[in-house]
Amino acid sequence: MENDSKRRERRNLIALTGAAALLAVAVNFTVTALSTHFKNRKRKEVLAFSDVANSVLVEMQRAQLVLTGILLVPGSNVRINLSASEILRLADHIVAKSKEVHDAVASVPLDKVTYANTILPLAELEAHQFPLIQSCAFQKLVSASEDIRKASIEAERRIDAHVSTCSKREDVYHVIKTFTARGDWMSSDVKRFAQHLVQEFERNGLNLTSTKREELQRLRNQIDELSMRYIRNLNDDSTFLLFHDMELVGLPPEFLKSLDKAESGKFKVALRSHHVSPILELCKELERPIIRCRIEKGWISVGSTRKSVAVAYGKRCKVNLSVLEKLIQLRHKLARLLGYSNYAEYAIDCRMAKSSTKVFAFLEKISASLTESASKELSLLKELKRKEEGESPFGNEDLPYYVKRIKQKQLDLDFGVVKQYFPISLVLSGIFKICQDLFGLRFEEVVDAEVWHQDIPVALLISQLQKEVNGHPGLLRFSEVVNLFHEFGHVVHHICNRAPFARFSGLRLDPDFVEIPSMLLENWCYESSSLNLISGFHQDITKPIGDEICKSLKRWRCSFSALKLKQEILYCLFDQIIHSNEDVDMIGLFEHLHSKVMLGLPILDGTNPASCYPQIAIGYEATCYSRIWSEVLAPGGAKDPLEILSDFLGREPSIQAFVDSKAHTV
Repeated sequence: MENDSKRRERRNLIALTGAAALLAVAVNFTVTALSTHFKNRKRKEVLAFSDVANSVLVEMQRAQLVLTGILLVPGSNVRINLSASEILRLADHIVAKSKEVHDAVASVPLDKVTYANTILPLAELEAHQFPLIQSCAFQKLVSASEDIRKASIEAERRIDAHVSTCSKREDVYHVIKTFTARGDWMSSDVKRFAQHLVQEFERNGLNLTSTKREELQRLRNQIDELSMRYIRNLNDDSTFLLFHDMELVGLPPEFLKSLDKAESGKFKVALRSHHVSPILELCKELERPIIRCRIEKGWISVGSTRKSVAVAYGKRCKVNLSVLEKLIQLRHKLARLLGYSNYAEYAIDCRMAKSSTKVFAFLEKISASLTESASKELSLLKELKRKEEGESPFGNEDLPYYVKRIKQKQLDLDFGVVKQYFPISLVLSGIFKICQDLFGLRFEEVVDAEVWHQDIPVALLISQLQKEVNGHPGLLRFSEVVNLFHEFGHVVHHICNRAPFARFSGLRLDPDFVEIPSMLLENWCYESSSLNLISGFHQDITKPIGDEICKSLKRWRCSFSALKLKQEILYCLFDQIIHSNEDVDMIGLFEHLHSKVMLGLPILDGTNPASCYPQIAIGYEATCYSRIWSEVLAPGGAKDPLEILSDFLGREPSIQAFVDSKAHTV
């Protein structure tokens, strides 16, 4: 039971850490929209990951949270207005019904197993219970009632504990294994579903001796504990830097107002991404002051503002290096116990990529293909720095600042002006129109539908967006428009799914494939025809965004993308190597990879992502490549995802089109 609770906590942390944590050594130079940071109230403490859900609920109560979505078709058995007691009763019903079905399957004599008495009952159970489980679980994220949120959490705990028990039922495993051994398939869909069931049982050790199963469980418990310790260390880190206002030139007044001050009057900059990103992108280096910063128990003096922030950010939580080393060792032991040569092979075996060797080849090929474009981008950045700062060497800490500077100089794109063209209501109606035309769907408002909140239907996209206030429409930043298209792609994928088994439907598809439909829909945010449908000046919505701005947005998307992707590949390779080999010198490995992948740029002294890169600890271990994989292959069903993609393309997937799209600098 305790182990199930830890795993549930792991999932919650994964959902809350997200892509922001990729800013490991503070050199990820994705241009972020800073206005969200400036709107946040001044806080004396940085929110820990586990606090975010409560923060969201507070914002919802203040009517600053807009949740948009689509009602499911009539006949859906999702329940959206359950009381706390009803949630708990439904959870108990789910568990009882599941136990009944599993008991019935387990009782089938091995010489009488058929599709009808083994596979079909389990498939029907999954399809029937999936929406009921969502009815219990989603309320913990969004309900304004504390009692309902607590009931939802408890309901999920009960269901998780039961699912964990079912996944270890040896009697059910033997029945299904007998069916698969006969090879009496009714269709390829049935074959794949049955094989997935067997694989799931065997990844839980059902094909091992009882002694080895016990060892497997001990390893999983230790891995869970170390993973949580790694995240707690990051959450508990309170490292900060002190700066005079003259050392923060270029940062907006709103950002400076959001910072706490020390007794000396200096600004305190916490080593969290919402403080680090603005400094790396906006802080000017007019002089080279000496800055004193508190690191762990002592004080050190460092040079420029951007560099001091990047170095300190990359040195956080050095204790996590030893934690990760132990984690890697335990993961390799677990993989070998299950018959794999290393953990990477275990993690990738059930995914679209299939093998670590294929992932390495994939990453290396893309990296090599991007070298020429990335070199041109880096040369432009270095030249601009020479003009503005003289002959001082170009470092990783300079990437975010000079990417932003050169885009501003050459693209002349004012995102404040762009925002005026994206009222929320117009963007939503435009998305509906585009999806109706592309996919043959029809969206109709259900008047007076029974919902649990006046703004929120059943199938949800949860986003923090500004509502209309006092007649002033809520406006979206362009990055929010792109994100809304991306998430709506998941909705379209979910509702258009025609998979014969719930296990292969919608967002439950292969993790290497699941982002592809959403990345496809993102492309429409950069086409003039679709931008005309979703844009209109907020004071006169009959005036869509101009063609020149549309062209600039498209150029902005591609500019310096090769260098940015090189940086992401660096972390993916690091992740693959440490999960494919034992006794790796992590510090030496990262220094070697950094020099190789990042075109000779030196690593920041003393930094190493192994100590402050949560994806490696929880959620994406050995699978950090997956986002790039989805982007490269972006063109369900029960077919293998690679077959689906090949059928769609009419050929084997190729990385060349993706590389070509990254080969354009400003």
